[in-house]
Amino acid sequence: MGRIVLFGATGYTGRLAAEAMVERGLRPVLAARGRERLEAMAAELGGLESAVADVGDPTSVRALVERGDVLVTTVGPFARWGGPAADAASAAGAHYIDSTGEPAFIREVFERYGAAAERSGSGMLTAFGYDWVPGNLAGGLALERAGKAAVRVDVGYFTTGKASMSGGTMASTVGALASKSFAFRDGGLRTERSAKRVRSFDVDGGKREAISVGSSEHFGLPRVAPQLREVNAYLGWFGQLARPMQLMSLSFTAPGAPWILDNLGRRFVKGSTGGPDAEERSRSGSHIAAIETASRTRARSATGR
Repeated sequence: MGRIVLFGATGYTGRLAAEAMVERGLRPVLAARGRERLEAMAAELGGLESAVADVGDPTSVRALVERGDVLVTTVGPFARWGGPAADAASAAGAHYIDSTGEPAFIREVFERYGAAAERSGSGMLTAFGYDWVPGNLAGGLALERAGKAAVRVDVGYFTTGKASMSGGTMASTVGALASKSFAFRDGGLRTERSAKRVRSFDVDGGKREAISVGSSEHFGLPRVAPQLREVNAYLGWFGQLARPMQLMSLSFTAPGAPWILDNLGRRFVKGSTGGPDAEERSRSGSHIAAIETASRTRARSATGR
């Protein structure tokens, strides 16, 4: 029987994942680059097996998994550091789950590692943190209800309460702003900047605006509903800043701007530097996915939590 290997276990998200697994009776192999912290954490969680691996040495990451294992990776920002784990799993025939929300890396998983995964028998589930799972599930259900007449689906992500980011999420957000994004338009994937579009959704009895982003829905939903001509995903975390962010995104297309933004992020925004504690996470409120499907003659909306 295959093992569960958790790569990035000593980081903020990795530790939350490890604790959740142990609470459910699982005994993952913990993997990270720092031996001392790793072994202390493995002992603390009940004498778990551990393995040292570093993305700077891809061979060490490949050594983590064999065919039939499950590799869960929280090592981000993924556009910078996620490749070795995706490569290791797709080459070995190990199943793969990551916690990314970064559009560029989501696209890389499908387009760069997808063919190898099919050959090896690896099942790859990218973007399995919060975003973008609810939209794929709710979008699939909405499309099932709408039937084959549906040609467009819009997904909006929102939170209630006060939410704060971990260090890794902050670093990933900066990287995502510096990278090209994408959307599914006219029956195919198209490259475009993040925040190119802004639209409002009915959420909790009011209108809330959100900016367009690349997501796994652009790959997943057309597979379950091949008649789709357009898939849109919107992020509503920014409230009244949605319109200013749309204007700001124009500046990211200027020559040299992505390089400058990426390097500022590398210098001033570190990766796994901790994040909200249990009390802060409880105050973040509900996560909401607002869905709208449209046929050529009518639209239908739904909201899921």
